[in-house]
Amino acid sequence: MGYLENINNPSDLKKLNNEQLDVLAKEIRERIIDTVSENGGHLASNLGVVELTLALHRVFDLPSDSIIFDVGHQCYTHKLLTGRQNIFPTLRKQNGMSGFTNRFESKYDAFGAGHSGTSISAALGIACANKLKGNNAYSIAVVGDGSFTNGMIYEALNNCSGDTPNLIVVLNDNEMSISKNVGAMSSYLSSFSNSKAYINFKNKTYAFCLKTKSFGTVILGVGRFIKNVVKKLLMNKNYFECLGLKYYGPIDGHDEELLELVLEQAKKRKRPCVVHVVTKKGKGYKFAEERADIFHSVGQFDKNSGETSPAKYDYSAAFGDCLTEIADKDNRVVAITAAMGNGTGLTRFEEKHSERFFDVGIAEEHALTFAAGLAAMGKKAVFAVYSSFLQRCYDQIIHDVAIQKLPVVLAIDRAGLVSGDGMTHQGIYDSSFLMGIPNFEVYAPENYAELKETLKKAVDSDKPCAVRYPKGCETLYDSCFENQDDYCVADLVNGEKNVVIITYGKVTYNVYEAAKKLSDSCNVRIIKLKKIKPIPYECIYDLCSAYENIFVIEEGIRSGGVGENIASYFNKYKKEVFVHAINAEESFSGNADELYDYFGFTAEKISKMISEKIK
Repeated sequence: MGYLENINNPSDLKKLNNEQLDVLAKEIRERIIDTVSENGGHLASNLGVVELTLALHRVFDLPSDSIIFDVGHQCYTHKLLTGRQNIFPTLRKQNGMSGFTNRFESKYDAFGAGHSGTSISAALGIACANKLKGNNAYSIAVVGDGSFTNGMIYEALNNCSGDTPNLIVVLNDNEMSISKNVGAMSSYLSSFSNSKAYINFKNKTYAFCLKTKSFGTVILGVGRFIKNVVKKLLMNKNYFECLGLKYYGPIDGHDEELLELVLEQAKKRKRPCVVHVVTKKGKGYKFAEERADIFHSVGQFDKNSGETSPAKYDYSAAFGDCLTEIADKDNRVVAITAAMGNGTGLTRFEEKHSERFFDVGIAEEHALTFAAGLAAMGKKAVFAVYSSFLQRCYDQIIHDVAIQKLPVVLAIDRAGLVSGDGMTHQGIYDSSFLMGIPNFEVYAPENYAELKETLKKAVDSDKPCAVRYPKGCETLYDSCFENQDDYCVADLVNGEKNVVIITYGKVTYNVYEAAKKLSDSCNVRIIKLKKIKPIPYECIYDLCSAYENIFVIEEGIRSGGVGENIASYFNKYKKEVFVHAINAEESFSGNADELYDYFGFTAEKISKMISEKIK
């Protein structure tokens, strides 16, 4: 039996010596690799913070103290140390352990996170609440420098003042976000740690002084005094010091003993400070170290060879190919991504049109207004973004694009239900919140051909547009849809009951299969919307008016969605519409098939639901 099996809570860590901690770190990495190779998950980022997480849990007292992980996808070690070893194998499984921090899962998860840039704001709020309650607990934000391209980080840092006690920001500097870091701040942070010789000398000197207690403290004090005098004479303050934050670092993020010593110093300060640690993404697993971008978030893989499943041609790749072809013929087309160039399929576009490709880092709000600026000067700006990350741009969509009627195209990837990452990454909201935004057109293609058709329409329209498409590959089938401009119709006639089903996007295939089952006893008409905003209400009503039973099947939230809008219009004519959509208040996770089954979007459950409703 190893050490990990005996760790039930963070207090158990404090019984181990340095040699035992080294063994524990190795066991943790092995456990993470074993689980992620079977289930998929965020690998490289978690392997890089093992020693850092151990040090944090030994220096601070959870759950009285709070550790807030930015994004949250680097919390696997934290979860293994806080009583969740038994549920760790359920990572990414249906209703299993969350891959992110989750307040409903454990008292040790002080704040939930799935997106970047939130940690310092949350940690500052917790610190201020502690102060108001007369609580001396510490609040620690662990934030990667990839997140330092997100504007919320600067807003929070600007708000950190000297009268906010017991707030510590740990800057995990691994020179990576998902794609390679970009921007001036990334270069600035790298300048701190560009000399390994300097870091090694500083770390060894620092550790020696701290270990030798009183004598070392004197030496350290004198050394700091001399260093500060020299800095004032020869150098400007660094960014954090200009904000009034004490700066420690850069520190070797894989030297657990040194990390503890420095964190203890930061803890004694009792004022806001920054501890800058340098880590290696993928540490301890050579394949993740060599290909940190591939192993950032990965599916199943062979842990012995590092071989991952071959990438399939999917909607992201189809979008990237289509946009590249459009850009080949129109030099006004530009592409923008927020640190997700590879994830959104823009690799080929970047290779062919590098001067028209812009990666702005993890800064979705900036990306959209930047796109609006490009559009204001005559460019056809296409912003490729995951649906769940688009939520961050709601104000920019309205204020900077829609009201000004600027021809920005939102290429909304991962629309609908998404496997793996749980609640924070579901693309189920955009179809609702875009419905109320003026001057916007929204397309929802079902397959690659429709994606190509609708993207071309959107780019050529000179209007604010969105094209939303799912994660994964298209489903090909022999259908009998008759194509119209913005919708398609299929009739399956063979019964007495009259049923019409209105739907859009990926779920159309299952609707069609359900309709074939129903057609043994029903006359079924399917209306597939290729454009969901504006909805062609009059045309749809004319197509439905002769039918007794009208259904909308929608892979999005019910409130404010396509179904509710259609139901409201039909209500004016005393026509009832039954809407089958997602209740956003439910908590859920799992793979795509499990999610479809859970929400009743399989062909079997759709046909059963309709049969029961029309009896």
